[in-house]
Amino acid sequence: MRLCRFGHNQLGVVEGLEVQDVTAALDVLPAVRYPLPKHDIFIEHLDSVIGRIHEIKTSAPRLVLAGLKLLSPVANPSKIIAAPVNYQKHLEEVKGDAALNQGNVAHTITIQKAGLFLKANSSLVGPGEGIALRFLDRRNDHEVELAVVIGKQARQVSKANALDYVAGYSIGLDITIRGTEDRSFRKSPDTYTVLGPWLVTPDEVGNPDALDLSIAVNGETRQSSNTKYMILKAAELIELASSFYTLYPGDIISTGTPEGVSPIVPGDTVVATVEKVGTMEVKVRAF
Repeated sequence: MRLCRFGHNQLGVVEGLEVQDVTAALDVLPAVRYPLPKHDIFIEHLDSVIGRIHEIKTSAPRLVLAGLKLLSPVANPSKIIAAPVNYQKHLEEVKGDAALNQGNVAHTITIQKAGLFLKANSSLVGPGEGIALRFLDRRNDHEVELAVVIGKQARQVSKANALDYVAGYSIGLDITIRGTEDRSFRKSPDTYTVLGPWLVTPDEVGNPDALDLSIAVNGETRQSSNTKYMILKAAELIELASSFYTLYPGDIISTGTPEGVSPIVPGDTVVATVEKVGTMEVKVRAF
């Protein structure tokens, strides 16, 4: 199933060029009071929501997908976890390009040594909200990634059963300001994490480590690869992340980007695609 959040926090099931408005299925979610939960309650109760969707789907209103403003399918992750230099060819291009590594040795070591990093939750938007670039005197780059959304609490899980903790997959854009500061700082301005266009349940994706992914800017292909080239595969990233953090429903793991990262500027149109997940178009503007 492909589930999108659109408009004014409405819930939709994507089928071809249409969306069925199944917002009424959110009635199965529990009411919450302060202190609010650390996690995303929609993702926590996804099975119950999907069960309710099946009950109401036949009478749900149908909308044209092209006319909808798509938001991030995850509203309230407790954290956004990202994998640096997780493709060998990207690691090589970072090592060989001073504009990318900025002379910082920490940007040229393997992911096994670098570990993971966190991005601010406030950087998260959906494709319909666009990217608002800051510091236009500096280089701002696109990075297309497969995003893994955690479905249930995970702590110290092994790669053998790590995928059992996945609620679904999305496309992630990790937008980056080049510079000497820490990764988390340069990658966390508002709108610098784009998630979408929807959440695809694992049964539709199958093996997350064999998916073509690409990005085009103004019609020109900039990145094109396959997740089979990830150094640490999806299950290994979950294993690593859960060895340091408790993962909660709705947590996002951005699995890293392949070679071909390059600048974007206001006025650009970015189109990102991940096989079996979908395609999303994102407009770029100045902050």
